[in-house]
Amino acid sequence: MARLADYFVLVGYELDKRGSRDGQGQILQRFPEKDWEDNPFPQGIELFCQPSGWQLFTERNPPTFFVAVLTDISSERHYCACFTFWEAVESAQSHSRNGEEEEEASASHVQPAQLFAPKSLVLVSRLDHTEVFRNSLGLIYTIYVDGLSASLENVIGNLLTCTIPITGGAQRTISLGAGDRQVIQTPINDSLPVSSCSVALLFRQLGITNVLCLFCAALTEHKILFLSSSYQRLTDACRALLALMFPLKYSFTYVPILPAQLLEVLSTPTPFIIGVSSIFHSETQELLDVVIADLDGGTVTIPECIHISLLPEPLLHQTREALSMILDPELEVADLAFPPSTVSAPSLKMQDKEIRAVFLRLFAQLLQGYRWCLHIIRIHPEPVIRFHKAAFLGQRGLVEDDFLTKVLEGMAFAGFVTERGAPYRAIDLFDELVAYEVKRMRAEEGSKQKILQHIKELAEQLYKNENPYPAVTMHKVQKPTEGCYLRLHQRPFPRLDEGTVQWIIDQATAKLQTAPPAVKAEKKCMVPSGPPIAAIMERNGSALANSARRLEVVRNCISYVFENKMLEAKKLLPAVLRAMKGRAARHCLTQELNLHVQQNRAVLDHQQFDFIVRMMNCCLQDCTAMDEHGIAAALLPLVTAFCRKLSPGITQFAYSCVQEHVVWTNIQFWEAMFYCDVQNHIRALYLESNGENHVDEEGKEGPQEEKSALEIASEQRRLWPTMSREKQQELIQKEESTVFSQAIHYANRMSYLLLPLDTSKNRLLRSSGLGDVESVSNSFVTNSIAGSVAESYDTESGFEDAESSDVANYVVRFINRFVDKVCTESGVTNEHLKGLHIMIPDIVQMHIETLDAVHRESKRLPPIQKPKLLRPSLLVGEECVMEGLRVYLMPDGREEAAGGNIGGPPLLPAEGAIFLTTYRIVFKGTPSDPLVGEQVVIRSFPIASLTKEKKISTTVQTDQFIQEGLQLRSCTFQLLRIAFDVEVASESAEVFRKHLHKLRYPQHVRGTFAFTVGQSPKQAMQPKAKEKNPSLRTLSKNLVKNAKKTIGRQYVTRKKYTPPAWEHRSSQHFQEDDEDEISDKMTMSHLVERACCRDYQRMGLGTLSNSLTRSKNEPFRISTVNRMYAICRSYPGLLIVPQSIQDNTIQRISRCYRQNRFPVVCWRNSRTKAVLLRSGGLHGKGVVGLFKSQNTPAAGPSQTDSTSLEQEKYLQAVINSMPHYADASGRNTLSGFTSAHMSSAGKWGSIRASGRMSNYVLNMEIGSRLAGKDLLSAQHNGAPSEASFLRQHRASLYIIGDKSQLKGAKPDPLQHWEVVPIEVFDVRQVKASFKKLIKACVPGSPSTDPSLTYLRTLEESEWLSQIHKILQISVLVVELLDTGSSVLVSLEDGWDITTQVVSLVQLLSDPYYRTMEGFRLLVEKEWLSFGHRFSHRGAQTLAAQSSGFAPVFLQFLDCVHQIHLQFPMEFEFTQYYLKFLSYHYVSNRFRTFLLDSDYERIELGLLYEEKGERKSQQVYKSIWDYIDRLNKKTPVFFNYMYAPEDGEVLRPYSNISNLKVWDYYTQEVLSEGPSYDWELVQGQPEQVEEVDRQDSSAPQTKRKIIWPCYDNRSRVEPDAISKLLEELHNLEAELGQVPECWKDVWDKVKASQRTETRQEVSRMASSSLLMSSSLLPHRRSLGVYLQESGVGSTLNLSLDSDTSSTSTPSSGKQGGRKSTSNLYSQFQMSESENRSYEGTLYKKGAFMKPWKPRWFVLDKTKHQLRYYDNRNDTECKGVIDLAEVESITPGTPTMGAPKTVEEKAFFDLKTTKRVYNFCAQDVQLAQQWIDRIQSCLSDA
Repeated sequence: MARLADYFVLVGYELDKRGSRDGQGQILQRFPEKDWEDNPFPQGIELFCQPSGWQLFTERNPPTFFVAVLTDISSERHYCACFTFWEAVESAQSHSRNGEEEEEASASHVQPAQLFAPKSLVLVSRLDHTEVFRNSLGLIYTIYVDGLSASLENVIGNLLTCTIPITGGAQRTISLGAGDRQVIQTPINDSLPVSSCSVALLFRQLGITNVLCLFCAALTEHKILFLSSSYQRLTDACRALLALMFPLKYSFTYVPILPAQLLEVLSTPTPFIIGVSSIFHSETQELLDVVIADLDGGTVTIPECIHISLLPEPLLHQTREALSMILDPELEVADLAFPPSTVSAPSLKMQDKEIRAVFLRLFAQLLQGYRWCLHIIRIHPEPVIRFHKAAFLGQRGLVEDDFLTKVLEGMAFAGFVTERGAPYRAIDLFDELVAYEVKRMRAEEGSKQKILQHIKELAEQLYKNENPYPAVTMHKVQKPTEGCYLRLHQRPFPRLDEGTVQWIIDQATAKLQTAPPAVKAEKKCMVPSGPPIAAIMERNGSALANSARRLEVVRNCISYVFENKMLEAKKLLPAVLRAMKGRAARHCLTQELNLHVQQNRAVLDHQQFDFIVRMMNCCLQDCTAMDEHGIAAALLPLVTAFCRKLSPGITQFAYSCVQEHVVWTNIQFWEAMFYCDVQNHIRALYLESNGENHVDEEGKEGPQEEKSALEIASEQRRLWPTMSREKQQELIQKEESTVFSQAIHYANRMSYLLLPLDTSKNRLLRSSGLGDVESVSNSFVTNSIAGSVAESYDTESGFEDAESSDVANYVVRFINRFVDKVCTESGVTNEHLKGLHIMIPDIVQMHIETLDAVHRESKRLPPIQKPKLLRPSLLVGEECVMEGLRVYLMPDGREEAAGGNIGGPPLLPAEGAIFLTTYRIVFKGTPSDPLVGEQVVIRSFPIASLTKEKKISTTVQTDQFIQEGLQLRSCTFQLLRIAFDVEVASESAEVFRKHLHKLRYPQHVRGTFAFTVGQSPKQAMQPKAKEKNPSLRTLSKNLVKNAKKTIGRQYVTRKKYTPPAWEHRSSQHFQEDDEDEISDKMTMSHLVERACCRDYQRMGLGTLSNSLTRSKNEPFRISTVNRMYAICRSYPGLLIVPQSIQDNTIQRISRCYRQNRFPVVCWRNSRTKAVLLRSGGLHGKGVVGLFKSQNTPAAGPSQTDSTSLEQEKYLQAVINSMPHYADASGRNTLSGFTSAHMSSAGKWGSIRASGRMSNYVLNMEIGSRLAGKDLLSAQHNGAPSEASFLRQHRASLYIIGDKSQLKGAKPDPLQHWEVVPIEVFDVRQVKASFKKLIKACVPGSPSTDPSLTYLRTLEESEWLSQIHKILQISVLVVELLDTGSSVLVSLEDGWDITTQVVSLVQLLSDPYYRTMEGFRLLVEKEWLSFGHRFSHRGAQTLAAQSSGFAPVFLQFLDCVHQIHLQFPMEFEFTQYYLKFLSYHYVSNRFRTFLLDSDYERIELGLLYEEKGERKSQQVYKSIWDYIDRLNKKTPVFFNYMYAPEDGEVLRPYSNISNLKVWDYYTQEVLSEGPSYDWELVQGQPEQVEEVDRQDSSAPQTKRKIIWPCYDNRSRVEPDAISKLLEELHNLEAELGQVPECWKDVWDKVKASQRTETRQEVSRMASSSLLMSSSLLPHRRSLGVYLQESGVGSTLNLSLDSDTSSTSTPSSGKQGGRKSTSNLYSQFQMSESENRSYEGTLYKKGAFMKPWKPRWFVLDKTKHQLRYYDNRNDTECKGVIDLAEVESITPGTPTMGAPKTVEEKAFFDLKTTKRVYNFCAQDVQLAQQWIDRIQSCLSDA
């Protein structure tokens, strides 16, 4: 029984304080005056009576009633029912009104109005019976206001003495002695909150979403503030929110009505639920972290800084749906055509219960199975219970869920565990729901009707709980008469007589004391646990089946390990490690391992131990610090069970190898583990004691399930009151010692897992966990970092001694903290706790000592048998410098090899060895992943290409140790990240680095592999090699000697480039002695043989007669002025200069140019006779000379002037050499330049690119012919031309110079040359760009930063923009040359960009350079002879080391590759040829690309091999010989699509969008290493097989997997032609024929193809190599483009053809674009060819053949005369090349000529090969043909 009301208080306005700003209330009377012992009088009631402040009013307000809630210090709630009415105040004091009321008054009355002060009747109670309080206080007011006869003292006395039962659904009728009667019903179960209809009202006011938001905010401990102008509504809303939170109880600040004076409470830091009158709305605005719910406006405002975690889906959605079914039943039927006439809405009270039922269900679903995660640590004297949060979240699969995690961490849930965790207590609706209804709720999901049904059932129960007797409405309470409060003469509330009231109270108390105490009969029972979580959570079937297979693999692997079948286990291991990503596999592993532990110990051999540890590590790797799936918990006993014997008496346990996991440093994990173990032991404690007594019963109960700890606990709690005192003490002591012994056990366990094996290393803090337990991070700090962290940590923590003991200190502190926490929670006695603290340091110290021994022994372990080292195959003459060091090849940033983006087994990391030879660094080994363990991995690169080497440290997955390693980068786009094996001493690694460095940067170029090849490496280290070739040596010496004499003073500027030997020189002049003369002649004869001379002769730039004199009519001559390399050290000996310039002039001119590299001619356009010149950039004075006008009078014959005049003369001489330097001003007027628009010789862009934009400086295709009557064509290729450049006229000579040098120079309008200043990048930029390019293509490690993707880094390297620039300049020059202007390229020193541009220009303009022979010549001439500094740019020697690697030549090759991509049919060589050169120009395998100039090569005796010197069979000194030889053997360099068009000028697109990244930079073949050392790659497969045979243990297999980045695709699946050639070769071998060189076969076929008359298809088909195609018979051909003529019958190999390959354009319609180059995308019909003139002619066949009429076509563009059988024939029968025509003469009819034709219609065409006889139909036609052919010839 409890008192209905504790206190009755009368509160009034304190009139004495009226003058102050705020009025105050005062307690006028209170009953009883003495406090109850069990319930002190709450303070501050007067504040709560008028929450918005005490004020006087000018009119009477109606009485108000509300209930405020006060919470006392012991968190008991007191309900204060306040009934307020107004009384008049004497008007004498009316002058002291405050301003607010004055305003009100002045509005209504003139005379001072009556003022009214509030007075409150307050009941204070611990029960919440709002309606009873309202009635009771109303009754008191009625008695007072209506003057009823009842005595107020009596009524109040009765009210204060009335007692009612608290719960149990009793019904009590009370009367206060004023003829009234009230019935009080108490709820059946007081644990369920009473809400009447407050919840329904809250939803009405705020709506579903808002209330759910508030609900989640309250549960996740946010601050919540309600605003309303009604106090009662605030109370109701707060009460409703608490009712929704059931079964959790809100434990923070709870003030439904907060008075004005206490508003600062709102800025408290703790969570709260508070209600405030909306008058104070503005004061709440600045609260930044409070969720504000405005009940009147129906809004909820959430500040920006707050994130409220909502319910996890699908619960959120289901709850919303259920709520809307209850609150808005019309919604369901709103769309029906015939809605039901009425949808019965339940009463508000009922709706209220239905909403609560929804939330009750919600909690049952959220917390289902919670009892299975309770750990009971103590049963007696009081149960101590802990909740295993991680396990609960893990089993529910909600680890990531924010909401549930926060709820479980919250105070409310902690209270829930304390209150509801107890195993033996009374149970309520929630317990039943969570235990018995979960399955039902699961089943009903999705069926709205069933859910609604369930909700209604629950609502019934809730309603019944609140209203057990619904029929009773027998209240009878007098109400005051209507409007009585407005009566004018109302007497004030009388002062009550304290004595009377007190007497009534005392009477009642005395009566109560005599009455027997009412004992609340609690029905206690065991709390049901409900089904375990696993039974509720359903899994999907397919995943189960899949995981079943995985688990099978895990089980098999483990059983193989224990059966010692290591090979089998090794194969399965990768699959097992991959399976460990799944939870089921991890559980399975722990269970399986458990089976193999006998008596707490399992001793393994080393290999087994290794496997088990790897599995455990992998298993723990994916565990979070929370260990929500209990994996670490399950492994904890196992890591102390598995061990191996290291030596007698020393055992190593698995825990020493699995410490690297964050979970061990998480104190919560250890607590959960500890509690779990304690629970098991305490359970065992009681099971044993029961077992002794009931042996016989146990037999029967055997098959039944064992009792859970909670069941035992509840049984014990039931028996507890019945036990004797001694028995109770005994049990308490047993439990306490159980907990204590576990604490000792755990102190040991923790020291095992926290102390590292090598305690000296300080590598303790694997995460910040040991430092501050609260902020356990999941970061995975490996020991390398840990060491340093430990040191810095030490200084902070204030421990001085930094020896091995600091590790011990950390561990001791960590364990102490743990022990303190768990022991105080589980009630261990203080003595025991002190004992523990003393023991812990000893435990740690002992463990450190055992570990030291283990660590020592583990280092002595014989290494596990490692795979045999595979030796790499070497080139002839290549020798090993260092035997293989065992290393791991680690994966780098390229993902393919590591399995990355394409999946599949990772080829890296691989274990093997690194070898250092005189030529290469080679890694050869096998992948660590056993699935690909039988493949061989090779990565290598030439030592000479090494660009960067840095030390790294890395962890190899197999053993957890950190190893030192090296990262080696090469400019052949290769990267070796190696980690040295543990067995490799760091000294060996150091020796390896030193050797590497020595080989990479030899003292002199003679130390490079190209020279030392074939000698023993020791010798190679000697500074001077033995002289093989004396005569050659003398020649070189003489030559150098002469050169030294000739060198004049001008060399001072060049000091920095000269080798030290030449520094001190006398400047004597050139005197010839006999000896010199000899050498001179020898030099000359050698020079004449040089390739460049052949090229000059080919272009008609001069022939060398023996006398070295020349016929004078040629514009150019070959000058020998530099034959002794006296004028320019870096130029070749023979140079082309204008005929009119004397040698001595040249010497003077050369001084104007950098490095003396004066302008020389290197190419002439055979059509326009324009020449291309190259030179170095100008010195300052040279620039002046360039711009000086000829007419300026010279001030005096000063040095500068004469030089600049000569320079001018020189340039003029070049201009004069051009045939059409005709008009006086030396300019070609181009007025008609833009008028015509016709196709010209030359192609733009890629075959496939139809009309891409191009923005060259020069955007016009300059006309193909300036002579003749042809119009000039202007083919716009995109953007409009730049006006500044295309002026009205063309200069005869353009000088392309560097903008920065030509600053301030003004062009002179009278000169015939024009300077084009352009901006170019310097070598520094090339270096930087190349570095970035390498890092983009071969990243060192996978990029973690998403912004640094491959394409982004590629763009930042700016490599492609440099390529774009070079191509752009080259095309500009090609354009100028093609329109007949000469061009001088004069950039930088004339040996980098100049060389790139000049070579590209020739390649684009002259088809000869696109053949293999031509390209070789181009490189020899422009790069080698003209002194590109290969050694310096490639940093080939020690001296050049500092300058770094600048791939100028590689950039050129990349440009060629870009052009090759756009014109695949114009090159005789393939892309592979370019890659081959790119690789070998840095590899130093050949001597070709060594040294910086011809001069240096001669000096070393490299340039000319002596005639008699026999080349050794295998060792090639020159790369060209090697390529030639290889080309004869295999078609790898030959481009089958080669079908050049005659005289074709190429104009590639250079926009970056048209450029492609060269695959040379990105591709690799791991199976054989780089394929550019051809001998190595060929011999490989056989060797591998031999190895297999010797090593019988290795599994043998014949399978072949083609793997990106592993196999060489072109080798595994060769193209058709290589395949056919290979078959031919095999057939020849079988038939015993002499094998023919593939080149000869090919040439034969080509020849036969040309001469073959193709009348019958059958003859063609018989040819052995012809591939028959499915096209029409007359379209058959050789399957590749063999015709030198570009006629359209070629077979389409359909690459990415735009049109389907069989579509043939019908006659009359044009097919595709109009260009003969379209052989790809289209078969060309005769219409789409260029036909300048055509008609029928009779032609006499070859000897003894008859005359036949043929259809002839004259093609000016291609410069050929073609003939066909008839007009419609598309197959060309033959071609006469007009270039070969010598003359055309009138002919005579011969035998068999057509009879009807006149004699004058015959004419003969004489070519270099034969004479053709023709005859036309009549004389006019014959004349026309002759004229046409003549005009064609003259054009050429």
